[in-house]
Amino acid sequence: MPDVERPPRIPLFPLDVVLLPGMPLPLHIFEPRYKIMIRRCLDEKIEFGMILTTGEGLAAIGCTAEIVRELRDYPDGRMDILVEGRAIFHLEELLDEREYFEGRVKYLADSPCVCDAEKESKLLAGFAECHLLLAERPWPGASEDEFPVLAYHLSAQLPVELEVRQALLETRSESDRRDILLRWIADFLPKLRERQRVQRSASGNGHSYPN
Repeated sequence: MPDVERPPRIPLFPLDVVLLPGMPLPLHIFEPRYKIMIRRCLDEKIEFGMILTTGEGLAAIGCTAEIVRELRDYPDGRMDILVEGRAIFHLEELLDEREYFEGRVKYLADSPCVCDAEKESKLLAGFAECHLLLAERPWPGASEDEFPVLAYHLSAQLPVELEVRQALLETRSESDRRDILLRWIADFLPKLRERQRVQRSASGNGHSYPN
């Protein structure tokens, strides 16, 4: 859906989740107002805005979600759906005129940048090690079309905290997003290695045996 066709007013789904462009996310829809909202999105084939909500209110920046699959419909109107992140937006005005919130939004584009090849190499190596330790299988690598949004693609597969994901969402430079993720991986990897070492030690009861 090209940016020029994106509507300036969209349904909103405030949630304690940060959706990133290209990131798949399964959702269970059970609240009456959101059942109405999702049904409208399905009927009209429109995206809705996902935006982080905290105790301090709504974030200013969110990401639109396209419903890519209906997974299950329940007799009482509940449904399981799979969405995927699309366009980043700034919430200009919160509207409370329907059963659910809507927002007047402005869509945000990245600023042009040239990414550092050495940093990219470090990021890919760090992520590959994280993937191997977390998933216990080698990472197959990123496809060519994922490189312009590599930081989004990689962070969606890691246990990145909400605040960090929101920072990535709010950053308009891919190079800066990679810096944020590099710092996160540099902090996370030693903890992950230690956790794996402890688990291996526990599984062997902490003893080493002679051959």
